[in-house]
Amino acid sequence: MKKNLSFALLLSLSAFSHASFAQQTLRFGVDPTFPPFESKASDGSLQGFDIDLGNAICAQAKVTCQWVQIGFDGSIPALQARKFDAILSAMSMTEKRREQVAFSDMLYVTPSALLTPAKAPLTGDINALRGKRIGVAQGTIQETYAKAQWATKGVSVVSYPNQMEIYPDLVAGRLDASLANAVSAEQGFLNTPAGKDYVISATLVDKEVLGNGVGIGLRKDDAANLKLINSALAELHSNGTYDQLAKKYFKFKVYP
Repeated sequence: MKKNLSFALLLSLSAFSHASFAQQTLRFGVDPTFPPFESKASDGSLQGFDIDLGNAICAQAKVTCQWVQIGFDGSIPALQARKFDAILSAMSMTEKRREQVAFSDMLYVTPSALLTPAKAPLTGDINALRGKRIGVAQGTIQETYAKAQWATKGVSVVSYPNQMEIYPDLVAGRLDASLANAVSAEQGFLNTPAGKDYVISATLVDKEVLGNGVGIGLRKDDAANLKLINSALAELHSNGTYDQLAKKYFKFKVYP
């Protein structure tokens, strides 16, 4: 009888310890191919605004951050499969995505941009784009927009695993343009030697398809982590930490 009680007590303590650990750890899924939001440093460590913001959220909430690297296109299925607790990877909050995940309060707002050679700038007008090859990253709102608005009207929309793989083909002339996040395009390409002959020729705003700001995506039944993240984020705004981090990466306000 005593042995049975001791065994039951050990099981109970083990379950309590596991639950306690789970509450002390917040796992973020991220695709580190979108500078300045998320990328890899030369030593392989993660860097960027989203990384700093996620670490600040964890510090404010007094939990340990764990980062799980994954391709953006597979981030929602991986979230549903519980490979991590939340997606923090410049994910725009669209109505289609809201059908699958719950979003935190807004993190920031940045437009989508058409990136083209400076000597042959294109506009977002369909007559200018017809017959052109436009590169987009898989799983992004830019891919969704280009396929919905352009692909059926004579524009060749070419999908790539991530945005960083698009730039070499753009420079080589295999693409006429790319539709990307404006800040990522500017800081991840235009501000590099390879991007010196390219410009943002148009910016696009479409709340229905392109979303209304970026948020952290969570499973719909995860009310505890949603509350934890929103509470920590509110405090980061209140104590000035958010503004300090934003000024490190952006020359303009990304939070209205």
